[in-house]
Amino acid sequence: MKRLTTAPNLALATLWADLLSHAGVPTTVQRQYASSIAGEVPPDQTLPELWVQDADQLEHARGLLHELRNPPHRHWACPGCREVIDGPFEQCWNCGAVMPG
Repeated sequence: MKRLTTAPNLALATLWADLLSHAGVPTTVQRQYASSIAGEVPPDQTLPELWVQDADQLEHARGLLHELRNPPHRHWACPGCREVIDGPFEQCWNCGAVMPG
């Protein structure tokens, strides 16, 4: 096992671990409940950590996590209602049409 990163909170750590695991990189969350001892130990020592089970997949996991944390920014016009969509969205918020290929 190799440590991939720390997460700012348990919700993000769990989300990232789940997404990495579904992408074929088995990942576990460690120190899930260490926040209860913040103050007794330095706060950065209580953050949840993501650990990759297979050390050979560490670089692949880093790449996937970078993609998850930095989604592409897009700017497109909806083919259905002509609404301009900005950001990482692939569906129109107004009419529900899918982003054109």
